[in-house]
Amino acid sequence: MFGVLCIVLTVVAFVGNYSIILFKTGSMDPTIPQGSAAVVHEIPAAQVKVGDIVTVDRGPGLKPITHRAISVTPIGGGRVEIEMQGDANPNPDPEPYRVSTVKKVLWHVQGLARQVVWLSHPYVLAAITLGAALLVLWTFWPKPSTGRRPDDA
Repeated sequence: MFGVLCIVLTVVAFVGNYSIILFKTGSMDPTIPQGSAAVVHEIPAAQVKVGDIVTVDRGPGLKPITHRAISVTPIGGGRVEIEMQGDANPNPDPEPYRVSTVKKVLWHVQGLARQVVWLSHPYVLAAITLGAALLVLWTFWPKPSTGRRPDDA
């Protein structure tokens, strides 16, 4: 049952453009504390409203940033200029972001980032894979014959 749920959630995440992000800094405290994990949904930037918490790509070589939209201005061609500010930051981000898509934060879980990072470690993934393979092998391994026919019961 758990395996089916994992498969369904993976398909929904892929088809619906859902993903998980981790908060390494406290710039969104107290709304989203450092160490939280959040589920985000990719949407057209034109759907962003002031007050939404969104993740934007900052360009090649830079990590995305997640802050609250404090100003949203359409600039044409499906692109939007979004001014953002972290809830814990005294000032807005230095420059507005010009984007056509963003990832909107749907919900978050405080303190979950550490566990997600731990689960993504190669040794942990290898152990989970090996354990699952052994479980499948054990399940389908031929059972020893007891010498009784099924109709002898």
